[in-house]
Amino acid sequence: MDDLTIVQIIAVAALPVLFAITMHEVAHGWVARLLGDDTAARMGRLSLNPVQHVDPVGTLVVPGLLLAFKTGFMFGWAKPVPVDFNRLRNPRRDMALVAAAGPAANLLMALFWALLVRLAISLQFEFVSVPLVIMGQIGIAINAVLMLVNLLPIPPLDGGRVLTGLLPYRWADRYARIEPYGFMILLALMFTNVLSAILGTPLHVLEGLMFEVAGLR
Repeated sequence: MDDLTIVQIIAVAALPVLFAITMHEVAHGWVARLLGDDTAARMGRLSLNPVQHVDPVGTLVVPGLLLAFKTGFMFGWAKPVPVDFNRLRNPRRDMALVAAAGPAANLLMALFWALLVRLAISLQFEFVSVPLVIMGQIGIAINAVLMLVNLLPIPPLDGGRVLTGLLPYRWADRYARIEPYGFMILLALMFTNVLSAILGTPLHVLEGLMFEVAGLR
């Protein structure tokens, strides 16, 4: 992608970025509805229309800047899907399942983009196959990063909610109290490069597996 302009990169990346963030949030709401809470459904947040989920900063500005400056790291977020945990049939267990649904959706989407790349490589027309391959690579990358970042055991990230649901109640209550500071903790990990050290190996392994499926290795 080094020979592409900033405008071309953003144009090709827009669909996989929006799709990754939207499906992540819809997965939370869909599983919540299965487990007894239809709050997201009643508010129209189970729609695949990205407009329903776009956060101006997290969905547009942050991914756009990361792409424009070719940082090699993709991240973003959407407006959280509302979940009323008190309406879930088994709140503590189901909270963990709802949280896990987002990263699981990203894993499935990474696989989808890998298969699309494999199909694109077989096409005879470069004007179609080349953009699809680039789009697929970005799709793999953004979904792999979203999955792994959200699995970090830091509330309010999905991994933090999963851990809170698994811990004994007394420990879970204390652990959940760090949620207001979760975003600051994540930023600190990013700016000190600790996040890269933590995620570097699993990200390399996951992307490697997807690129194998895509036929790029």
